[in-house]
This record gives sequence, C-alpha cells and structure tokens, in this order.
Amino acid sequence: MHAMNLAENLAAVQQRIRAACQRVGRDADSVLLLPVTKSQPPEVVNAAAALGLSIFGENKVQEAKAKIPLCSDRLRWHFIGHLQTNKCRDAVELFEMIQSVDSLHLAQELNKRAEQAARRMPVLVEVNVAGERSKFGYAPERLLAELPALNALPRLEIRGLMTVPPWSPDPEKVRPHFRRLRELREQCEQILGAPLPHLSMGMSGDFEVAIEEGATIVRIGTALFGPRPPARRAAAADAGAAD
Repeated sequence: MHAMNLAENLAAVQQRIRAACQRVGRDADSVLLLPVTKSQPPEVVNAAAALGLSIFGENKVQEAKAKIPLCSDRLRWHFIGHLQTNKCRDAVELFEMIQSVDSLHLAQELNKRAEQAARRMPVLVEVNVAGERSKFGYAPERLLAELPALNALPRLEIRGLMTVPPWSPDPEKVRPHFRRLRELREQCEQILGAPLPHLSMGMSGDFEVAIEEGATIVRIGTALFGPRPPARRAAAADAGAAD
C-alpha cells in the first residue's frame, strides 16, 4: 500500500486509541498497538516500521518464517494465530511472545522447545469467552482448573489472556465478552497470587470498546493496512486471531 495512506491510517488509529483511553481515564501508553501483518509483504512491514512501529503480529508460522528474515532485524514479533504442536520449535525461535496458548498439551510442547532453546517464553492464554465452536481457546472454567498446571511449566511466563470474540457490526454487542475476559483475568490473578499485566483483545472493528474494558494489546490489521485482497482473505479465513 502507499506509504502516505499507511501514515494517515496509523495517525487515525493512534488518535482513536488516545480518545478511547481518555474516556476511561487511562494513559494511552498503556495500550500496545500490534499491527497484524498477515498477507502483507515485507516492504509494507518495513514501511510501518519506518513510521515507528516495532512489534508486529503474525498468524501463521510458515508465513512468518519466510517473511521475518526479509524485514528489519530490529523488529519484534508476536504469534497470534492457532499454533500446532509441530510448529512450536519454529515459533520459539521466531517470536518473542505467543499470544495463543489454548491447551495444556500445547503449553507443555512450548515448554519443551523453550527448554531446548535455553530461553523463557512469554505467553498469553487464549480464551474462547463465548464458547464458539468455530474458535480455538480455553473454556473459562477449564482455564481456571488448569491454570496451576500451566503456571508450573518452568520455561513459560504467563503474562495475561487473549480472546477473539464473536464478530458483530455493533462493537457494543462485543463489550460483554471483553468485560468477561477482564473479570476472568482477575480470577486467574487470585489463583496465581500474582498480576497478569496483559489483555490482548480488540481488532479494527471494536478496539475502542476493548480499550474501554481494559485491553493492553489491540491487534489491528484492516484499519492500518486496508482490506486484504479477496483471494488472500478467502485463503486465510481459517485464522481466528486475524483482523
């Protein structure tokens, strides 16, 4: 996309983030804008980096593996899509955070790969707040039951929760799901006896409501980069955390 459009889009999104924070008395610096670069070529990522963005989100390990080496080496990457256990080794090498840990089995495999790589892996636990069959993520009750086992994995650092709520053209209809994630985080903090600083929730259509409900990471694709080409959209429709 044209660099001028990208700069204008970024300025507009940042202004919306500031306004949402102001409405609820939050500091705008408490929200990380995470550009979702699925289907975007390296030159677009580098153009976004030139505007001051430094942390980016990818949905697919294979795409990231091909793209990241072609992007500025000062960038940092979060994984936000569904992660298969056979991709954990690559994910541990490529990403500084995995936002989509959705089972104890996956967490155990990530822990093993992080051990082999001699590193600690910051993670968010993905929660299927609405219980949608088409979405990945923990059921809230199961998360509360398995949280001690997740927290016991020595190489993983649980930093918070993530969700992809049901889509609605009306952001207000999504608000209860964001609120539920925030409340669930409070329950998790009580179980762990430690703070979980992050709530990754909100995308291009609803990030302002997510911020009002406590989001610390908003995953923005379309509002920054414009709509993806139709063929790519169709091919990528299975990736839940995309925007």
